[in-house]
Amino acid sequence: MDTFRRRRRRRRRKTTPFLLLSLFFLVLEGSSSLVLGLNYTRFKTVGSLRFARIQRHLDKINKPAIKTIRSPDGDIIDCVLKHEQPALDHPLLMNHKIQSVAPERPKSFRMYEGVRYNSSDEGAWQTWHQIEHQCPEKTIPIRRSSMHDVLRAKSLYHFGKKQRKLYLHKKVDAPDVVSGNGHEHAIAYTGRSQELYGAKATINVWEPSIEVLNEFSLSQIWVLSGEFDSDLNSIEAGWQSDAYQATGCYNLLCSGFIQTNNRIAIGAAISPVSSFSSNQYDISILIWKDPKLGNWWMGFGENMLVGYWPAELFTHLADHATMVEWGGEVVNTRANGEHTFTQMGSGHFAEDGFGKSSYFRNLEVVDSDNSLSSVEEISTLAENTNCYNIKSSFSSGWGTHFYFGGPGNNPQCQ
Repeated sequence: MDTFRRRRRRRRRKTTPFLLLSLFFLVLEGSSSLVLGLNYTRFKTVGSLRFARIQRHLDKINKPAIKTIRSPDGDIIDCVLKHEQPALDHPLLMNHKIQSVAPERPKSFRMYEGVRYNSSDEGAWQTWHQIEHQCPEKTIPIRRSSMHDVLRAKSLYHFGKKQRKLYLHKKVDAPDVVSGNGHEHAIAYTGRSQELYGAKATINVWEPSIEVLNEFSLSQIWVLSGEFDSDLNSIEAGWQSDAYQATGCYNLLCSGFIQTNNRIAIGAAISPVSSFSSNQYDISILIWKDPKLGNWWMGFGENMLVGYWPAELFTHLADHATMVEWGGEVVNTRANGEHTFTQMGSGHFAEDGFGKSSYFRNLEVVDSDNSLSSVEEISTLAENTNCYNIKSSFSSGWGTHFYFGGPGNNPQCQ
């Protein structure tokens, strides 16, 4: 058994984390279609007809570029005119006019003390910036989807779609984690008695190992409204590592998120990342509802606007959110009948602390007055603490914060 486990450990894939965002409606179907079908190394065999279908799909989702940037990590970044971006293919946005006036940012009264760490403004950035720092004005950078990406997906139908969770039962005030489908979590969350208009956190960036294809590890913020087992709206943003870079309705693959920033490529690699007992890097993400127009905006770092989810897309979130979650999620496919070795966060448990375990710090929410305030009370949840766990705390420098993560498979986690 020990020999078998060592062999499996060597097969784990070291992946590069990338910036992600997601829009999820539990009751609405996604928009991808067609079926997958050349002999692609060891993944699947596809015929020429299906290959042609994939190419037609790629021609549709990869928009014409004004400029192309080849990133050192192999990604191709296309600079696409804002008014030709994928979001505007959404049937609800055919007549949408891109918001040109910057939204009113939430007022912040945070006065924490403490040491500054390498952050998204000066530290963790994106690999393609080694070649170019931004796209031309009036364009946005989009990571080009490739045949390689699609062939690694479960099927063409699933490429570009977020994996659905199977809700087995419902608990009062329980977060969106009581699920099957192999999803496991270590999260902090607010109660459901509040009216929330956004959330913010600073998220430690690592490079967790992924054991098999179709698994991933992410760290993100969820902004939620509706019922978990029926009609749920969810906005999600953070970073993700997986065996390929397209596991769900993330990034700009699914129409809906309108990008306005010409410096950030959603879905492109973040660099540098944190190292064990060495330099630590983190990114700050803010999601909030524009009090005037009702669009849900995403901010990156302290002052950078990325883009927004238009108000037209929502049912429950058209008003406000009822819950916010922060934390990690992995998919455990139980390959070979055992729990996955896929890591969450840094791959170390919460008890290991700074420099070893991954963290979320300075958790905040946006209230009805468009003001940011520190989260005073949070609950935490992890389905299997022998595999991944979470420990919350408070300090003057980090406000409400927590460490989380774990290695997955170990003698106590089978």
